[in-house]
This record gives sequence, C-alpha cells and structure tokens, in this order.
Amino acid sequence: MSNRRINPYDKLTGLAVLSLVLAPVLAAVHIDLAVADAKHGEGDFGSKVEAMLQAKSNQLFGIHKPLQESAPATSGDYRTLSQSADDQVLLAKGLHAEYLTRKAADKTDMMVFWPNIINATHLVTCVEGGRENITANKLNPSVQTIDLESGAVTTVLRGMDRCDGIRRTDWGTVLVTEETSDGGAYEILDPLALTEGTLVNRGGSDVIDSNDNPISGQVAYREALPTMAWEGLTVLPSGVVIGGDELRPGSDSLDSDGGAVFKFVPRNPRSGSGTITNLTDSPLVSGNVFAMTVSCREKTSSSFPQYGQGCEVGHAAWVKVIPGQARIDANTKRATGYYRPEDLHSDPTYTGEGVRFCWANTGREAAENYGEILCGIDSNPLGSNNLTIDSRTGLEYLADYGETRGYAVASVNRFAEGDEDFNSFDNLAFQPRTNNLYVIEDHANGDVFACLPDGADRDIKTDGCVKILSVRDTSAEPTGFTFSADGRTAYVSIQHSRDGLMPKVDDYATDDVLKITGFRIP
Repeated sequence: MSNRRINPYDKLTGLAVLSLVLAPVLAAVHIDLAVADAKHGEGDFGSKVEAMLQAKSNQLFGIHKPLQESAPATSGDYRTLSQSADDQVLLAKGLHAEYLTRKAADKTDMMVFWPNIINATHLVTCVEGGRENITANKLNPSVQTIDLESGAVTTVLRGMDRCDGIRRTDWGTVLVTEETSDGGAYEILDPLALTEGTLVNRGGSDVIDSNDNPISGQVAYREALPTMAWEGLTVLPSGVVIGGDELRPGSDSLDSDGGAVFKFVPRNPRSGSGTITNLTDSPLVSGNVFAMTVSCREKTSSSFPQYGQGCEVGHAAWVKVIPGQARIDANTKRATGYYRPEDLHSDPTYTGEGVRFCWANTGREAAENYGEILCGIDSNPLGSNNLTIDSRTGLEYLADYGETRGYAVASVNRFAEGDEDFNSFDNLAFQPRTNNLYVIEDHANGDVFACLPDGADRDIKTDGCVKILSVRDTSAEPTGFTFSADGRTAYVSIQHSRDGLMPKVDDYATDDVLKITGFRIP
C-alpha cells in the first residue's frame, strides 16, 4: 500500500472535471433510460440497451442524435419544383441535405464513383426503368453519369431492361446488370467516352448512336455471367463476380426455391494492374458459373455437401450451373434459395484471406418476414479453377485442393435480422474508415439505418443499429446509397416518386439525387 497522502481537493477537482466531461452523455443516457422505463417498465433490460445505443450515437456512429420515428405518410403528388432538399428527407440531427441533381432519370438506382472513389468526378448510375420506346426514335435511359460539381446529367446507354446492379472494376470498366428474370450483364469500357448509345438488342453487344451509326468497342454483353435478376454484386480484382438473384421463393412454382447467390470464376483471372483499353482484355470474357449450396453438415463430413430446407447458414460449396439457365439450374441442383437477395457488397476492411461479402434478403414485412442481412467469407474465391465431382450425385463443384476433401468452401452467417421498424432490406453501404454498415429499406417512406460491426461480444451479429434518414414522400424510397472515400458524405437517390407536378427531362420522368453531409468519423 502506498504511503502517499491523497489531497482531498485534488481528488474532488478530478471528479469535478470528469463529471463535466461525462455530464452530457450521462444526462442523455438518464433521459433515454427514463423514457425506456416509462414505455416498457423498469425491468426491461433490452429497452435500456437500446436507449444507451441512442445516447452514445455520437461516439459510435458520428451522428449527434438518431431519428426516433419515420417520416409521416403523404398522399398524392408530393414532389414540386419549389421544394428544398430538406423537404425530401427527414434527417438525424447534424446531417444536412442538398440536391446534387433533380434531373436524374426516374427509377435511378445504384451508383458508383468514376473514375474511382478517391478521385471521383462523376457518379455512374443505373436506371431501373423497363425497355420501352419513350418516343418514336428513342429508348429508355439505362445508364447515366452525374457530374459531382455541376450536377449535369448525361445519358450513356439506352435500351436495357431495368438496369440495377452496377460496379466499377479494378481494370477500369463499369459492369452494369439488369434486374429482370432474363437479366444480363454488360461491360462498358469508359462511361465518359460513350454518350447517347442505344443497345440494339438485349443479349448482344451492338450499340448505335443517335443517328443510327454503329458504335464499336464501347459495350460488351457478358454471356459468360449468369442470366438472372441481378441487383447486388461485387467484382474482385481477379475478375471473380459474386451476386444474388432477386427472386422470391415460390415464384416459379409452389415449391420453387428463392434466389441463389452465384459466383463467376474467370477462365483467365486477372493478375496485373492498370486500365484496359480493349474489352477483349477483360477477365469477364469467359469462365464458369457456380451457385452457392449451404450444407447442413460441416466441410469435413463425408456427407458434405448435404443440402435441403433449413440449410441457410454454415459451410457452403459451389455447384456448377449453366450461365444461360442459371436460375433453373440452381433450383434443380439444389443451390440454397433466399428471399429476394438484393444488394451485395464486399467488406473493404476485411483483412483475412479471400473476401467477406454481405447481402440483403428483403423478405416481406406484410407477412412478418422482416428480412435479414447475411455475410459470407470465401477464403479462396478462385478455388483451384478446377472441378470436383460428388460421387453420390454426379454434380460438379468448384474445387480447392488445399481444402478438406477438395471442395472450395465458403462460410455464411446472419449479421442482422429485421423487426417491425427495421425491415425490407434492399441496399447496403459500408462506411469508409468506420466499417459501419448502412442498410436501406425498400418500402414507402423507407428509412436508412446505420449498423455497428460485430464487436468482441459472444455473438456474431451487429452490435446495434440506429435510424438516420427517412424519406418524406410515401410514393418514393431511398436507394443507391453510397459514401465518398472519407466516409463524411453520402449520395442517395429518392426513387420513383409520383411526378405529376414535375416536368419531364428528355421525355422521361425524373428523380432527385441528394448529397448528404455532416457524417462524423467517431
């Protein structure tokens, strides 16, 4: 024991300083706990934990104060020319909205930075409108660019059917995909070098300009990738593409599976760096497609892979499917089906071998299926670029000769599950520098939630989520949410609002794309 005498004044001074520092946090916690007690009774521990999460949102999320309620319902045509950006969204305290543009094409969906996230000058966006003639000589806009300084919108490509999933590749191209049952994938060499191109026929690479002159070398249809309802996807530097089929179980028949998660493995993986100048040099030219089959047995078992209903998380193998009939093949070959897999992203902070990828299963809130976020780890996405055959079934699987029993294996588990207020998950966005995952809802007056990564606790799920944005227009929803490189600015499309009070642009209805600032890095 120390013989040092403690000066009571020093001790009291220290306590006084500490109390000044902690007073705002403790006061907020006290208030929120009091509210929780009033609502749920003093014994409700879960409510107190939720209240503490709200009170500490500044330290955990860089958000001064999250939203408690979603925006109230509206009716009729809400959007007008005279509105400010704040009229479009309800925001957590400390966040601010401004218009990037009010002239994005109607149903503007997912978006990527160009030429990269660090030195971005533009957003490249997918427009989820169906293929149609909007005038006698003009098809629907499908891919657009938005200048980040001026907000100017330029149509790059027309004539896709419900362009939705979009990603920039490490070799300097943009991959755009269609969210429809026979959806395809198209690779664009340089979206700033192509203006007013029109896809002559879906499922082909023929593109013409506004005077019907052929445009060569700018767009390639990637028939080696799966045909499905594309939405979320990640494109790895090697050329591996992982994406989900946005399909509800029971859609094709009463007992048909939901959407599978597919993986394209290039025949010639990319090992170099830099930008390609010819689309024939892309690793997406050829390869094999596999569907994920989650097993009810571990990878070391002689019964692996053992598939069936109930096998949705755990060790998984990759069964080979035919790209042009990927959905049918996945169902026949017992790949795991999910409830409308939507957006999917790789985790940029993952430091283990391979890739960690997370995706949203939307579910159906009216049926009290509130949706979920699942995350998988694929430690060797390329596998051995060979096949192994299951002697019991004759099915071909992606091989990994370094793995037990020679199967390439992924591992899947749930990261978040929905509830009555947090549901219908659609888009996802990892916030740079924090690894917080932002989850965007797909319904009227849709909300955006920020979710913490899993911490050091026992479970393997998010440590908690708070609401940070809610769309004011009931006819619209938020989508395409994405962060700038510093994690302090986000962009979001307020999609498919009723536009009876708004003028058309390019003979087409419009959407607002907002710039949201005020995010702090805790």
